[in-house]
Amino acid sequence: MAKMTKSAIIASLAESTGLSKKQVDGLVAELTNLAYKEVKKNGEFVVPGLGKLVKIKRAARQGRNPATGETIQIPAKTVVKFRVAKAAKEAVL
Repeated sequence: MAKMTKSAIIASLAESTGLSKKQVDGLVAELTNLAYKEVKKNGEFVVPGLGKLVKIKRAARQGRNPATGETIQIPAKTVVKFRVAKAAKEAVL
């Protein structure tokens, strides 16, 4: 079974909602922009029934260069993670 592409998702949403593909594409783009802005500003963005994007500070740590085996220092950084909602887990399993 093949994964859905962005165009397949947009086509499916357009068909099920009665909106045009262009309208759905615009909505998806705006939702994405809103999610990025909110995570940057507030630290999280919730998509009800699906999950939430969460900004997390990752501490500095020791790592290992796989090519040489040399120990290296990995600096602290901020990353974004997606936490799946309980409803989504239950719906899929």
